[in-house]
Amino acid sequence: MNTLELLRADRVLTVVRAPEISDARDLCAALVAGGIHVVELTYTTPDLPRHLERAASTATETGAVVGAGTVQTAAQATQAINAGAQFLVTPGQGPEAAAIADTARTADIPLVLGAFTPSEVMTALALGATAVKIFPAHHLGPKYFKDLNGPFPGVPLIPSGGVNLTNAHAFLKAGALAVSAGTDVVSPTDVATANWPTITTKAKSFRATLQP
Repeated sequence: MNTLELLRADRVLTVVRAPEISDARDLCAALVAGGIHVVELTYTTPDLPRHLERAASTATETGAVVGAGTVQTAAQATQAINAGAQFLVTPGQGPEAAAIADTARTADIPLVLGAFTPSEVMTALALGATAVKIFPAHHLGPKYFKDLNGPFPGVPLIPSGGVNLTNAHAFLKAGALAVSAGTDVVSPTDVATANWPTITTKAKSFRATLQP
C-alpha cells in the first residue's frame, strides 16, 4: 500500500515531538506493534536527519512508513528526503511552501500541507498536496471537518493538534481521512526513556478508539 492507502487503513499516524529519541528503530517497532504504521518524526527534535536515517534504514524490518514533519523550508525538505523520509508534512504554508511542494514532487513522495481555513485548503490543493493537515484542529473540532467536506468532498483531510482518545473517532465520523496521534501515544518522556512497551500499549488503545 502507498502512504495514503495505509493511512486510510490505519486511520491514524503518530506525530513524535520529543527532545530526544533514544532509538528511532525501536520507536517505530513499538508503534507498529500497537497497530500504527505511519510515523512522523518532526524537526522540533534535535538532530532529526540522524533519526530519520535510522528509522528509514530499518523500515523493512519494522514495517513502518517514516516521514518528516514540521518542514518549513525547501532545504529541510531536501535534507529529510536525503535522510530517507518517505513523506513530508508542513505546519502551514509559509513563503517556501511552493518550493517544498516542488521538492516533494521531484522526489515523488507524498506531501501533507498544513492549513486551517478554506482558502488555505484551496492553496494546498493548488500546490499539489497529497493530503491537507488541518491544524490546530481542536479549536473548531469535528464539526468543522463536516463543514469542510461540503466544498471539499473527497479531499483527504487530517486533523492535527489536540486530537486525543476522546475526540479522535468523532473527527473520523466527520470525514477525516485519518487523525494525528500525539502525546496520547508518544509522550516525550516515554520516547526519551525508551519506554517501548508503554508506547505499544498506548498505540493499541488509540487504535481501538477508531473502530467504526
